[in-house]
Amino acid sequence: MPRKQRFFLPGVPADVVQRGNNRQGVFYDDSDYRAYLGWLVEGAQCYGCAIHAYVLMTNHVHLLLRYVGRRYVAYVNHRYGRTGTLWEERFKAGVIDASEYLVRC
Repeated sequence: MPRKQRFFLPGVPADVVQRGNNRQGVFYDDSDYRAYLGWLVEGAQCYGCAIHAYVLMTNHVHLLLRYVGRRYVAYVNHRYGRTGTLWEERFKAGVIDASEYLVRC
């Protein structure tokens, strides 16, 4: 059975969280962070998204928006000679409906 499509409202920010598989690291050195951020900017420009905030932790990512997952996985697998999934489950996302929550994000 196919997964339900994520629901995003135009003009409404979304809180997106993506964790490393088994909560393991997904960034191994500074160049990995730079690669991810480059694709994040590229994706935001391509899809007309605004990046309000982001946090790149060693084993997970918090974004106020959407994009990037697949391209970064291919990069890490190729660079570090690994295969399979990098992220744990599908990314989690929620629409931010209150300005108070937006400030906390």
